[in-house]
Amino acid sequence: MKRKSLQNLLKWSNTSHRKPLIIRGARQVGKSTLVRLFAEQEGLILHEVNLERHPKLGPVFAERDPKIILQELEFLIGNGPIQSDKSILFLDEIQAIPEALPVLRYFHEEMPDLRVIAAGSLLEFVLSEHKFSMPVGRIEYLFLEPMSFEEFLEAANETSLLDLLNSFHWSDSFPGSAHDRLLSRLRDYIFVGGMPEAILRYIESGEMQETSAVHASILETYRDDFAKYSTMAERQRIQKVYDYLPGAVGEKFKFVNVDSSEQSRSIKRALELLVMARIIRRYSHSDGTGFPLGATLKPTLFKAFFLDVGLVNTACGVARLPTSALSDPGFINKGKIAEQFIAQHLPLLAPVDRNHVGTYWLREGRSNNAEIDFLIQLESDIVPLEIKAGKSGTLKSLLEFVHLRGLSWGVRLDANVPRIQRVSHKRTMETSGVCTTFSLLSLPLYMVEQLPRLWGVRGG
Repeated sequence: MKRKSLQNLLKWSNTSHRKPLIIRGARQVGKSTLVRLFAEQEGLILHEVNLERHPKLGPVFAERDPKIILQELEFLIGNGPIQSDKSILFLDEIQAIPEALPVLRYFHEEMPDLRVIAAGSLLEFVLSEHKFSMPVGRIEYLFLEPMSFEEFLEAANETSLLDLLNSFHWSDSFPGSAHDRLLSRLRDYIFVGGMPEAILRYIESGEMQETSAVHASILETYRDDFAKYSTMAERQRIQKVYDYLPGAVGEKFKFVNVDSSEQSRSIKRALELLVMARIIRRYSHSDGTGFPLGATLKPTLFKAFFLDVGLVNTACGVARLPTSALSDPGFINKGKIAEQFIAQHLPLLAPVDRNHVGTYWLREGRSNNAEIDFLIQLESDIVPLEIKAGKSGTLKSLLEFVHLRGLSWGVRLDANVPRIQRVSHKRTMETSGVCTTFSLLSLPLYMVEQLPRLWGVRGG
């Protein structure tokens, strides 16, 4: 189901300058399953050890001798010798034995032909309490996100819908029946989310309510992790941020709203850990004047989103709604759910070997407030994204940003069929009577993964 991620693993495996790979991602996004599928697909012998289950290996890794470590692991795993040309050594839950992280350097230097993959959750929780640094320059990263909407379609065997999305060109008409079915599937995804186990449960049962128990279990697992890798006082603050955010996704984040009795720096520390652990996604203000967008961030001005839209809905009690309410077309219009959906898909548009830096634009004033939901880079262009959950809405903020930055294109994601239109409108915020004209690339929310491709051919 993680076709793109499997392709990235294959590329890593076949490169002549391969380095140990760390797969980054929150717990239960499918890191271990991905490695197992890859080993099976490529006919490689998988030597897997879950370091959470073998804490006594700490002193072995502390020796930092790959030969001694392999000898110990061969007897522990018991499926034969770990051979460089035929094997994958998979160190799962590596955060449980922090001493194993620096050893990746020595595997690279002394056994460069051996495929070594490590995966872990909440790595930063551990690293913040240890003085050693990561072996920079001697490892590679693969960032793994929850399954996307298109991966959900693949799992649901909606091959005709996938083919339509991947082949659509601006000169084509979009079938209304397909649009309606895709909106229906989008509502399914909004509730089920992208956590692999939740999708599997839904595919097997056909019942959206079946996923609620999966979501609840994942949410509780994260709480258990906080207890493992933080102090009591820090854990309480992390819990406060964790409980607060699902009901405040997409809003300007204010520390005082989490707990007015706590100092901002304490809440900030808790938030940072959750961001680094990839449970919370932060989108910071950028003025959008040049590249990279992250160079002009205002770190004190940001909005936050959760890891997964399905987890958000369960945390907010959506599972207690009747099934009829979940099938209502207006379900995806509730609150900031459409923004949450887009926020978790934008990292998928970035290179898989680097961390995604989320940005948006905000101007605050007594009479001229304006906000662009997201800013992204496509090719050599700064692209403003406006998110509209329904089929209508004003473009006031988009008009402002396009005018201020001298852009000729903007993007809107909503519930309409894909189209390109020419927009000409008189601005009223600053200079009445000034007309702003630009081209608007409008896509349905479910086509966000097609945005880079369709942006590249918008003129043809």
